Amino acid sequence: MRPDVAIDRLDLWRTELPEFDGAAISAKYATLAGRALDANEDKAWRTIAAIIDRLRRADAILIATPMWNFGIPYKLKHWIDLITQPGLTFSFTPQVGYRPLLVSKPTIVILSSAGDYSTGASFGRPDLATPYLQAALGFIGLTKVSFVPIGPTVGTADAVELGRERANDRLVALARTLTGELIA
Repeated sequence: MRPDVAIDRLDLWRTELPEFDGAAISAKYATLAGRALDANEDKAWRTIAAIIDRLRRADAILIATPMWNFGIPYKLKHWIDLITQPGLTFSFTPQVGYRPLLVSKPTIVILSSAGDYSTGASFGRPDLATPYLQAALGFIGLTKVSFVPIGPTVGTADAVELGRERANDRLVALARTLTGELIA
């Protein structure tokens, strides 16, 4: 552990994220329409902006998640819905279309699964989590994303251990690269 590195850990299972409804939805559409926010909308929008500011302040991002039913858990989807906001993480104009507003930073996604998706589909079953996360994170500007699959997490002891070893080797290599990027 490096004493000069501060880690801001966001545990989506233990953090109560705001619902994206009512005033928050109104604030989003008011922002898109260029309309001033009323008091309730402003309060909801400031709450969402604080979540995004936390993300914006990070020098690097690590997302560790399981793959559930070929996709991501609802808690992670909720967070992505909150951080994908007009004027905060993306812009839109008819002339240009959508444009990300976050500055890209090194992002690592550790994705565990019962299946082995390290070389593609697992027994013919698709990995929908990786392309979704790549598109969602890229939409807001996080384009330097490295994926580290860990799988299978169930099965023979040898297969599970091989999956862990492959993931560990990839993480060690990424840590070396990431350290160089953050120092430069």
